[in-house]
Amino acid sequence: MLVIAIVAALGPGLQNMYIAVSAIAWVFYARLMRAEVIVQKQHDYADAGRVMGYSAARIIFRHLMPNAIIPLITFWMTDMALVILLGSSLGYLGLGAQPPTAEWGVLIADGKNFMTTAWWMTIFPDLAIVLTGMGFSLLGDGIAIRLRRRT
Repeated sequence: MLVIAIVAALGPGLQNMYIAVSAIAWVFYARLMRAEVIVQKQHDYADAGRVMGYSAARIIFRHLMPNAIIPLITFWMTDMALVILLGSSLGYLGLGAQPPTAEWGVLIADGKNFMTTAWWMTIFPDLAIVLTGMGFSLLGDGIAIRLRRRT
């Protein structure tokens, strides 16, 4: 709802949609990264780095961040499906991409008037959204499994 309110205040368009989504979504990533760094700081390798005399920057960038970024990447991939759905819904409502631009939400909105005569105008963009969302979700799961095996 907040993204819709921001886009409505800024005006319709892709750039305003990107600004609104970014203004809202960064909070979740910052919280997740902070929580993961706190968890990683409690592991023995962080204490070992301090005992060995490593600087705080080295401990953060060489030990904590590589281990804390794994859940962030996984969340980002699965969140892409929701961002695509959000962008499509804003386009459907007329707040995202404007009609000369080909965007799935705009294509669905344009095709809804022709459901009885040209059903494919709406069904194929719908299928594209579903398949792309499933693809990003499966890719996120695969990356999570692959990165967990590595660690």
